[in-house]
Amino acid sequence: MKNQEEFIEIIRARVHNLKNIDVKIPREKLVVITGLSGSGKSSLAFDTIYAEGQRRYIETFSAYARQFLGGLERPDVDKIDGLSPVIAIEQKTTSKSPRSTVGTITEIYDFLRLLFARAADAYSYNTGEKMVSYTDQQIRDLIIENFNGKRINILAPVIRARKGHYAELFQQITKQGFIKVRVDGEIKDIVGGMKLDRYKTHDIEIVIDRLQIDNSEETQKRLAESINTAMYHGENILMVIEHESKETRFFSRTLMCPTSGISYPNPEPNNFSFNSPKGACDHCNGLGTVHEINEKKIIPNPKLSIKNGGFAPLGEYKSSWMFKQLEIIGEKFGFTLTDAIDKIPSEAMEMIMNGGNEKFSVKSKAAGVTKDYKIDFEGISHFIKSQYDESNSTSLKRWAKEYMDEINCPVCLGTRLKKESLYFKINERNIAELSSIDISELIKWFEDLDKHLSEKQKTIATEVLKEIKTRLQFLMDVGLNYLSLSRSSKSLSGGEAQRIRLATQIGSQLVGVLYILDEPSIGLHQRDNERLINSLENLRDIGNSVIVVEHDKDMIERADYVIDIGPKAGKYGGEIISIGTPKELLQENTITAQYMSGKMEIEVPKTRRQGNGKFVKLTGATGNNLKNVTIELPLGKLICVTGVSGSGKSTLINETLYPILNEHFFNAVKKPQPYKKIEGLEHIDKVIDIDQSPIGRTPRSNPATYTDVFSEIRKLYTMTSEAMIRGYKAGRFSFNVKGGRCETCEGSGVRTIEMSFLPDVYVECETCMGKRFNRETLEIRYKGKSISDVLNMTVDEAVPFFEMIPKIYRKVKTIQDVGLGYITLGQQSTTLSGGEAQRIKLATELSKKDTGNTFYIMDEPTTGLHFEDIRVLMNVINELVEKGNTVLIIEHNMDVIKLADYIIDIGMEGGKKGGELIAKGTPEEIIKNKKSYTAKFLKKELH
Repeated sequence: MKNQEEFIEIIRARVHNLKNIDVKIPREKLVVITGLSGSGKSSLAFDTIYAEGQRRYIETFSAYARQFLGGLERPDVDKIDGLSPVIAIEQKTTSKSPRSTVGTITEIYDFLRLLFARAADAYSYNTGEKMVSYTDQQIRDLIIENFNGKRINILAPVIRARKGHYAELFQQITKQGFIKVRVDGEIKDIVGGMKLDRYKTHDIEIVIDRLQIDNSEETQKRLAESINTAMYHGENILMVIEHESKETRFFSRTLMCPTSGISYPNPEPNNFSFNSPKGACDHCNGLGTVHEINEKKIIPNPKLSIKNGGFAPLGEYKSSWMFKQLEIIGEKFGFTLTDAIDKIPSEAMEMIMNGGNEKFSVKSKAAGVTKDYKIDFEGISHFIKSQYDESNSTSLKRWAKEYMDEINCPVCLGTRLKKESLYFKINERNIAELSSIDISELIKWFEDLDKHLSEKQKTIATEVLKEIKTRLQFLMDVGLNYLSLSRSSKSLSGGEAQRIRLATQIGSQLVGVLYILDEPSIGLHQRDNERLINSLENLRDIGNSVIVVEHDKDMIERADYVIDIGPKAGKYGGEIISIGTPKELLQENTITAQYMSGKMEIEVPKTRRQGNGKFVKLTGATGNNLKNVTIELPLGKLICVTGVSGSGKSTLINETLYPILNEHFFNAVKKPQPYKKIEGLEHIDKVIDIDQSPIGRTPRSNPATYTDVFSEIRKLYTMTSEAMIRGYKAGRFSFNVKGGRCETCEGSGVRTIEMSFLPDVYVECETCMGKRFNRETLEIRYKGKSISDVLNMTVDEAVPFFEMIPKIYRKVKTIQDVGLGYITLGQQSTTLSGGEAQRIKLATELSKKDTGNTFYIMDEPTTGLHFEDIRVLMNVINELVEKGNTVLIIEHNMDVIKLADYIIDIGMEGGKKGGELIAKGTPEEIIKNKKSYTAKFLKKELH
């Protein structure tokens, strides 16, 4: 039994490419699984251990609940012992919804809402006074105390500052048995047919009772009944007016301003949520921004006439209803469509922009006839706005957006909440103010908070405050102190997003759990790596098992136990080649061990390239946190952009430079972040961005279809003599359209059998035996292989097979060159790792003919790559640069940075303290810089 407690034992795992492996993983230790890309690390960690843990958890649900969860297949493994509950933190990107923020992902905002709903003080937005609320008993006692011996009227407010004649309301009040009302401060008897001026605003209260206050039991009983009736009709608010002095007091069961009588509903956590109708600002629906028409975009040049396209959305004159209406407006206001727009009278412009609906007559001087015209015009502004708000078509919305600006909502000023929610405060701060400050400042505010709370507030808030503080502290620990809770999750970089998920998980402080992390160091600067490793060690020390799939040298050195999977990738991998402590690993002769011990290394080039002497210069970039940055990019070199996480690298390159180039070469839609000017675009002729997004989300997508080599292979098959005799076209060899595919499984090779209470089972299609095509299609052979055999070939097998067909050979050869020789051409995209998907994109771009003037942008191409894979990848990238192209890489990996010809270092810190150019130049020049964090780590690599 003891043995079971200390190890997770996996017996004969065969998932994906794992070769029947047995492994014992010590529990409550930090274990790193490493090895080449595609060797089977994720198959062991996620597809075996995590999948089995999750399956066992779901098995504990009732059969009824399980049918809604969809089935989880049992991983292909004989037995796993000693498994605890499993939590996986994968490389998935965060939500792109505009409603998702750092606060909502980490759940800190949920605790803040709870804190404000239970412990905040409400203030009146009219007078700034503290709001009050009473029970019926307190109201009775207060009335007796304040008005003893005086005559009072008790009233129930029903209408507040609203227009209308209210005839029906007066009838209703009479039916309920009341005979007097107070209208606009004057008490009147209700008479038949009574009504008010419908265009004025009115206040109406029902007179519930008029009585003399004394201490007799009868008065008290009558008063209690009147309060109850008044509360019912006045929706929890009543007014008391003294007969003589006309002094007015308001009393309410809910929160109410004692002077002006405005009331707020009793606060619930929902009242502070911008994703709930109760709390969201009505104008922007809780988004914080609205789209506003920009007249300058509609009329870019007021010197032009309407006929020549002065109104950009309408374009040049055509015989359409819209222009006919403009001609009629011209008749009314005395202008023609050939007049310059700035000469058109302002009333006419008002009608053109905002619409109008009227009839008028114009007398023709020549014929002496009067003509009647009718204008029914929506207005250009209104038309664009309605298209944006109501249209279901994305392209129409995009068209309308071109004439609009996204601005902060004028009502809530970007806070996303209703006015009432912003007047609940703790220590003079409302929830929106707390969300907008940096986490480092927020922690200080919470540390000082105890001094400012009343005893009652302390009792209510203790637990909530504890939760908030621990979660904030964890965000600090993973190096995210520069974010604020209101930061939209759309604007987070990959590394930030993953560490936020890590913070959320670790913030829960569970014990005895098995955590599996997928390369948590992605997008982390070496400086922050230390913090991350400390957090993981902390997680282990409180009693959890931590398994990390990782290639980072520091992480491997600090692990308690390392499992190295290999020896190569794909079908040549899937075996455990070394297992033990980091020290024991160094004794082995594996590729990982040789890189760790320094026997193998990626060599630093003897000289740096000189480039072609031309530059692209970007001046005055100020997006997000950039502080007026100007950079010169030397062309014909390998350029690295470095800096700590959150310093502004992605803003500078992915959101400013790439959209500018993309707009210039391909008329792209995405707007670049603000900048002053760009020079030198004439020296490059296209831009290619290779990012980390997956290449396909369906099992039908595969490397052959993505790189487009499959189209060429299908063409090749149509040219075989047998196919020509039968008249087969390329569609015959596609598994996505009817004709050549097996119709039983619709070309997917497997059939899904739905079991009502058990997971769906995938079985090989019995008609085509997993070959995807029908018998006739498979009879067509090239060099003895059918189209299905080709899809099952690895890239390494395909290269010699297609050697004589240049179009196909070039594409498969580049896939082999980027180190993906082990994948099969028909492998489902969903089974490719992040690093593999990115290299397939790279191969697709490389196989295109380059001009020698192409500008490539890559965002952390080393994601998921082992030292050896990085060497292969950098050889390919260097070849590109040798041909005269420019490659710009955003990177933290020192093995890549030391190979760069030119480095641009952004810093100093992340967030507000970042966004400045710290250093630029060759690696040798950078390491002399005292301020740069990158320089410190680069020094170790170069010496």
